[in-house]
Amino acid sequence: MIAAAAEAGVNRILSVGLGEDSNPGVIELAASHDSVFASVGRHPNGADGFDDAAAARLSELARRDEVVAVGETGLDFYRDRSRPADQRRAFSAQIAIAGILGKPVVIHMRDAEGSEDAVKECFDTLEKAAGGDVILHCFSVAPAWAERAAANRWYCSFAGNATYPKAEGLREAAAEVPEDRILVETDSPFLAPQPVRGKPNQPANVVATAERIAEVRGVSYAELESQVEANAARVFGW
Repeated sequence: MIAAAAEAGVNRILSVGLGEDSNPGVIELAASHDSVFASVGRHPNGADGFDDAAAARLSELARRDEVVAVGETGLDFYRDRSRPADQRRAFSAQIAIAGILGKPVVIHMRDAEGSEDAVKECFDTLEKAAGGDVILHCFSVAPAWAERAAANRWYCSFAGNATYPKAEGLREAAAEVPEDRILVETDSPFLAPQPVRGKPNQPANVVATAERIAEVRGVSYAELESQVEANAARVFGW
């Protein structure tokens, strides 16, 4: 997949850990490949039991040179896999770790159908923290939230679901993000973009998402690519 990404023109990959079982693996991957960088975190769906000891272990991993971000963290009220109190505890701890280390925090937000409770709480929590750089991973909410993110100077990262025929709201949001805050991603192995929808996703497919985002923003692919490259280099320090 790394070779396929390079062939497609993708020269930097952020591999994201979701918990204690996967964090060491993404660090090892980053240590083994110059084009791969790691983010370590505790995903809200696996937040049960998160305590001070877990925060200390995560903080130790996040100090590694291969690690350029903290997360995914945030709130997920769509799946009933972790208690909200544990999600909040893990979320607050990871915001604090990112702030201490001066690394960006990667945010996961997902609501129950018809609700915006998780999104609102995530935004409120991040605004109160008044910390460092924030990346709203797999941005999948209404355009109004993109405007609020812009006011906070947060990064909005769009995945393959922004290419789906019914995702007009996501494309409207993508068109509104300031050029110095726009990012694209795959969320591999999920959310393969429309040309390969239904297949396992991989980093090379980010090109198809970027092409669609460039179109809705009214810029050339080369211009969007340059913007995204600069934004990613700025926020991840790579």
